[in-house]
Amino acid sequence: MGELWGSLIDSLRLELMLQVGLATLLGGAIGLERELGGKPAGLRTNILICIGAVLYTHLSVVMVKGEDPTRVAGQIVTGVGFIGAGTILHARGAVVGLTSAATIWVVAAIGVALGSGYYLEGLGTTLAVVIVLQGLGRVETLVQRQSAHSRVAIHARPGPTVLEDLESVVRRTGLDILSVSTRQENVDLVIEFEMRGSKRLHDQVMIALLHHDKVRTVSTGE
Repeated sequence: MGELWGSLIDSLRLELMLQVGLATLLGGAIGLERELGGKPAGLRTNILICIGAVLYTHLSVVMVKGEDPTRVAGQIVTGVGFIGAGTILHARGAVVGLTSAATIWVVAAIGVALGSGYYLEGLGTTLAVVIVLQGLGRVETLVQRQSAHSRVAIHARPGPTVLEDLESVVRRTGLDILSVSTRQENVDLVIEFEMRGSKRLHDQVMIALLHHDKVRTVSTGE
């Protein structure tokens, strides 16, 4: 009876279907968190990466006879590295997408675990990743908001949307704007922002502001 059941499982590829199903669920759980956060690698990307890692791992174990199947895992890591690099953007001195790249890397590892038959390990890792992305992300945001204050004075060429544009530049870096004041000084519009957030983000916003085509100079209150 046991041999019959084993041959039935092999003929229907039930184990592989189970692994693909788990990859869809676990990769989807992580991808949904990324999708809801508006991140570059979302639901479909994480599901496909997890399924792909499962298939490569499972087939390497089944098809490779007398050789080391772990070499395929090394190739998966290399391939995922290229995908992760595509999610990292360099924009006006700011680097974004590192967390998404790291998430892709871990999702591929979950797929390898599932394809190797380590189901509990894959499930536990997925739970840990979701907790880190959800819970620690909120803690990080809270710490950043309480970390540092700065004030900048921007001399810009006047225009109908200059103030709104520069506010958008500041907010895109993740800083909170506490107060805004404007005044006319000769031919320049002088805008002063008081901001709160991580010290790293304060450095990035200075670079981003200097790259705006309407900005002449940026100075700090330090």
